[in-house]
Amino acid sequence: MNNKPAPKAAALLPIAVFLVLYLGLGILFEYVLKIEMGFYQIPIVVAFLAAILVACLQNRSVKFDGKLELMAKGVGDKNIMTMILIFMAAGIFVGVTGRSSAEAAAYFLLSVAPAKLAVAVLFVVACFVSVAMGTSVGTITLLVPIAVPVAADSGFSLPLCVAAVMGGAMFGDNLSFISDTTIAACSTQGCQMKDKFRANFKIALPAALATLALILVISLRADVSGVPTGDHNLILLIPYILVLIGGIAGLNVFVVLLVGIATGAIITLSTGQVTAFELLGNMGSGVSGMFETVMVTILVSALCGLIRAYGGFESLLAFIRRVFKGKRGGQLGIGLLVGLMDIATANNTVAIVMAGPIAKEVSEDYGIDAKRSASLLDTFSCVFQGIIPYGAQMLVAISACATLGYTVSAFEIIPLLFYPFLLCLSSLLFIVFDKKSK
Repeated sequence: MNNKPAPKAAALLPIAVFLVLYLGLGILFEYVLKIEMGFYQIPIVVAFLAAILVACLQNRSVKFDGKLELMAKGVGDKNIMTMILIFMAAGIFVGVTGRSSAEAAAYFLLSVAPAKLAVAVLFVVACFVSVAMGTSVGTITLLVPIAVPVAADSGFSLPLCVAAVMGGAMFGDNLSFISDTTIAACSTQGCQMKDKFRANFKIALPAALATLALILVISLRADVSGVPTGDHNLILLIPYILVLIGGIAGLNVFVVLLVGIATGAIITLSTGQVTAFELLGNMGSGVSGMFETVMVTILVSALCGLIRAYGGFESLLAFIRRVFKGKRGGQLGIGLLVGLMDIATANNTVAIVMAGPIAKEVSEDYGIDAKRSASLLDTFSCVFQGIIPYGAQMLVAISACATLGYTVSAFEIIPLLFYPFLLCLSSLLFIVFDKKSK
């Protein structure tokens, strides 16, 4: 017996309402009214509540209590609860470890590497820090203030140094076990993080190596001088390394995060980085930083519960079946779907949470492995998020430069964002030449 609803394009109206509100107001604030970080002044939770209101006004054959039940079923999924708890645990970990560890890694490598390799060092450090911390915006916030003096002291162009940090930050955003995007992709597709990591690594590593080679070619031709120096206590890297090792080994993500939190707390307290009261405050700040992500997850899950019941997902699936043929076509469909969501929302985690349920049905329909669909969601969302000029990553990088008295535009940085472009190429080649996709 087939219990799936009939395809109905009108069921997608709430998503259209959300996109018009969020994207339209974002463009107005950022580019017309010239408000700093204007795209992120829009309360995304309010935009999703408006979309849910539209969904509740649709389909009068279902009573309001019935619609509440549909939303509750969407939110009550085990994977959603797992995602929320991991988000909060990851927030505590980042709050405990703080910024000292990232600075230690950067200044240590800058102190031992030749000046000509300064940009390559920034890229490698950004890769490591973002994989360990699980946040591209956090990595950019910590490392761009180091990239600016590197550019000033060495003679490398500021856009190149900033682009190296941004590229490395997106590498970790795509691969980290505690990244919002990894958690969302694995939870919505129902796969283990270690399996998704292995699938992703085959795509991300070639792109990262090619990026590093390009940076080295540019660097070795440049005429540079010295680089800035700073303190580097390498013991601060231990929590990150433990989390990375535990994730690769396939340990339970909650166990890995608890080990990281405990180790980070012991090290930061014993080295005098923080007091006990400051540590508790940092933990609270870390969790608070995840509240909006958690709320968006809950609201999107509720909205998807209604859209699925109304036949919206079936309508999208019917469109994908018409346009994309075969397993390769299904993978391209998933990549394009999450890419368009990211362009519209300028938030790769939100894009994955929105596209995830649809991608899950596409993967089942086309016979695509859960780890593969999770990898596609994360990879293509990071490709677009790493390039769009109104994304948080770009705006935070430009703002950090401005704070230090240097002006750089998004359109100076975008052509030098080698990693996101090469990641896109690597992803497409992997789809085209994957023998399992026949």
